Amino acid sequence: MKTWTKEEGLDYLDKLINEIGEIKNIGRKSSEHVRWLSNTLTFLEELFGEKSLYYSNLQHLPWRETGNMIVDARNYEYEVAEKHNHAFKKQMEQARGFLLSARDQLERNNINDLYVKSSASTNTFIKLLKLGEGKLRKIIRQAPTTEKEIQDKYEDLLISAEFSYSREFPHIEYSCKHYIPDFSFPEIDLAVELKLCKKDKKLLIAQLNDDIVAYKTKFTTILFIIYDLGNISDVDEFKSSFEKQENVFVQIIKH
Repeated sequence: MKTWTKEEGLDYLDKLINEIGEIKNIGRKSSEHVRWLSNTLTFLEELFGEKSLYYSNLQHLPWRETGNMIVDARNYEYEVAEKHNHAFKKQMEQARGFLLSARDQLERNNINDLYVKSSASTNTFIKLLKLGEGKLRKIIRQAPTTEKEIQDKYEDLLISAEFSYSREFPHIEYSCKHYIPDFSFPEIDLAVELKLCKKDKKLLIAQLNDDIVAYKTKFTTILFIIYDLGNISDVDEFKSSFEKQENVFVQIIKH
């Protein structure tokens, strides 16, 4: 999938808009129309996402007359073709309107703020939540002594479930310090950090607060998975202090 710059996006939108007049004259179902439509949908999906209004509206244009048609039976085929062609030209103008609106949005906004994530992102995140809650404790037989033990077990689960992820990436510099999430999922803009709570709960709270501030500079969503050896007595209270922040989630796995 191509990564667009703002300038490239504006230029390509101008190109697509300028081609509409010629496509209208060539006609519906032509190779030129099919090519233009395919290129336009691909561009809109890459820049705005398949769940965006621009992609959805253009994808659902029928390129033909869909209402009732009153025609002369003596010229049936000709009149039906004319009505379809008339509707096609109107819908190409609707497409022009969608693309002009998309151009306005791109011109006014940061290109990285325009992408609308698909429901697949939500489904992937839900699967990750279930993975930690349902399986991590089952594959840890003895109380871990280091966070790396938990990270390795979690990675085993990710591999077996065929998730696409990066480990210990990216390196984030914030406030003269370096932060590295244990796992990242670029396709859904998620950082996952695993912690081991042995004794010092106050230190853990400080670490989470620091991580949130740093990771929010790169990721929309953060998931903390805390493997607790019996030091967190009130799980709901502990989680709520962090989950009040937007798109921050905390799972506590009890040994």
